[in-house]
Amino acid sequence: MPSYIRLKHLFIFAIMTVLSACATQPQDAAARGEIFDPYEGANRGIHKFNLGVDRFLFRPASKGYVKIVPDPMVTSFNHFAENLTMPGQALDYLLQGNLKQSGNALLRFLINSTVGGFGLSAPADELNLPPVDTDFGETLHVWGVSEGAYVELPFYGPSTARDAVGVVFNLFSNPINFSPVRPVDNIGVYAEVVRRMGDRGRFSDTVDSILYDSADSYAQARTIYLQNRRFELARDDEDAYLGLYDDPYANTGTDPVRDPYLDPYEDPYAE
Repeated sequence: MPSYIRLKHLFIFAIMTVLSACATQPQDAAARGEIFDPYEGANRGIHKFNLGVDRFLFRPASKGYVKIVPDPMVTSFNHFAENLTMPGQALDYLLQGNLKQSGNALLRFLINSTVGGFGLSAPADELNLPPVDTDFGETLHVWGVSEGAYVELPFYGPSTARDAVGVVFNLFSNPINFSPVRPVDNIGVYAEVVRRMGDRGRFSDTVDSILYDSADSYAQARTIYLQNRRFELARDDEDAYLGLYDDPYANTGTDPVRDPYLDPYEDPYAE
């Protein structure tokens, strides 16, 4: 059996398994701000592994990357990585029934890939095209799938059962990631690693404070991830979350999608 068929079957099995796990969580648990972590023991083991990878590999590599590479080039590489996600995001918006944003994603990809020099710059921002920021985890949310149990993924970090499915699906759903011509094959994955290195290096102090200065880095990372993710998904469902989550950017005038320097690890509810 060809490897891609085996991967397809494995992916389908993973979706069915994880979606079944999602169903075990009360539907309104996220809205109440509760944490559903029945696999905490295993998660903490993976967290410890991820800490080791970060301490001895990713952290020093990221710090060296932002120290050696000029900041404008780091920004350009981030733009490049983000641009490669546009076709996949267009698909996700289409699955969510949001035709307008699906079109915006494709238009941004076209403009940034041509005028922007293969996505190394973002002229679509200068043209005031609406920003796009979605994934298959959000698609499942729109379809009514609950977030399920909190999970920590090896190398990837904090997630939920629902978002873990989204991570795997988006690896397979973006046609750019699986071009039959090498070395373009999986270029989106490589670009995402570089983008994460840029973020890790730029926000090193914040990440270090969470991972190495917290009394319980696992609980701290879990809380920040869940709060940020729930706030992100609540943007288009304000009535369901009214009074529970305040917009942390309301008084700053800062757009978290457009501003490449906004700290993605900051707790949006911290006072």
